[in-house]
Amino acid sequence: MSTPAAQGADKPPLRKPVFTKVDQLRPGTNGHTLTVKVVSATPVPGRARPGAPAPASSRIAECLVGDETGAIVFTARNDQVDLLKPDATVILRNAKIDMFKGSMRLAVDKWGRIEATEPASFTVKEDNNLSLVEYELVNVAE
Repeated sequence: MSTPAAQGADKPPLRKPVFTKVDQLRPGTNGHTLTVKVVSATPVPGRARPGAPAPASSRIAECLVGDETGAIVFTARNDQVDLLKPDATVILRNAKIDMFKGSMRLAVDKWGRIEATEPASFTVKEDNNLSLVEYELVNVAE
């Protein structure tokens, strides 16, 4: 007969998150955990597509976030918009890189989380904006 304490012993321990810096982000990657400061937040007006049902008040904001290594545009959706206010410092858990018109955007979907944290001591390096780098999809012939 095993005790309840012994039953949990064979579960692997939770991994400590490895914090990523903004300048390490690459296209097509995910699972990033980073601490960023919000520089600016711009609401994106909702566009209704003809024939599509009206969105249930879907809010989107494009926020410039970053750390001491660089900056990137973060796409905040719905409740995330309230957390990403200018000058706020947040921890993005399980963030992913989306490509939008050839440039990188950081996003957190339903598998990730955004947490408010104490104000960061770093200043955002805005002159290294990764979202201004344009990528081109190249097919490599085998």
